[in-house]
Amino acid sequence: MITLAHITLHHHIYLGLVLFFIGLFGVFYRKNILVVLMCIELMLNAVNLILIATSQYYADLNGQITAFFVMTIASAEAGVGLALAVQAYKRFKTIDTQLFNRFRG
Repeated sequence: MITLAHITLHHHIYLGLVLFFIGLFGVFYRKNILVVLMCIELMLNAVNLILIATSQYYADLNGQITAFFVMTIASAEAGVGLALAVQAYKRFKTIDTQLFNRFRG
């Protein structure tokens, strides 16, 4: 049986890395804008997990303060991303990422 005393910094880092790479895989291989935005949020939360775990391990508040700013940026990114997705849906009637190729030319 694993208790909280057996969970080390390495466990948190491994979990954060797994979550980050799941999000990275989703960003590269998904076509839906909303799913891509969720994967970006997953990546940011994985970074927050690692920041807070290392901050707790080293008894330093800098990681927790940085995680707070990452959460602020993530919420702003979600708002702007969702607004862009809504506007793209209104204009093109789809939220496929291939529609952004139309914006280039």
